[in-house]
Amino acid sequence: MTFDYKVADISLAEAGRHQIRLAEHEMPGLMTLRKEFGPTQPLKGARIAGSLHMTVQTAVLIETLTALGAEVRWASCNIFSTQDDAAAAVVVGNGTVEDPQGVPVFAWKGETLEEYWWTAQQILAWPGADTDPELGPNMILDDGGDATVLVHKGTEWEAAGVVPQAQEGDPE
Repeated sequence: MTFDYKVADISLAEAGRHQIRLAEHEMPGLMTLRKEFGPTQPLKGARIAGSLHMTVQTAVLIETLTALGAEVRWASCNIFSTQDDAAAAVVVGNGTVEDPQGVPVFAWKGETLEEYWWTAQQILAWPGADTDPELGPNMILDDGGDATVLVHKGTEWEAAGVVPQAQEGDPE
């Protein structure tokens, strides 16, 4: 399986996996959901665009969503909160650094504002969705609201047929 992703350093995956295993012990609710509902795949067909702090705890959530059948693409909702080892571990998943088999993650600590908005766009840009909208996300899990705003403004701009130019007094 080949998929797109962008993290700071994929070689941090082993350290991240260790931290995720520790976090799993502190998150019994999610682990119980995996055990009880994993076999029935209640989230099969869910395509989740996630924008939440990319921490080891979020990694446990992401892997729970996929264990329950969801497809997921993820970005961090904050340019400073990403734990780079956790992001790398989620990308690698059950694969290797050379052959990642996990989840597409677009997050690294210290993103610029431009990079931040690029990552938000990536979670909404699912492979094949440009020709078949049914292949795009059908759920958004969004902590800060930025991915949701991007969807709404993008729809507004598409309807208008133009993306407005930034003005001198506009906030970043």
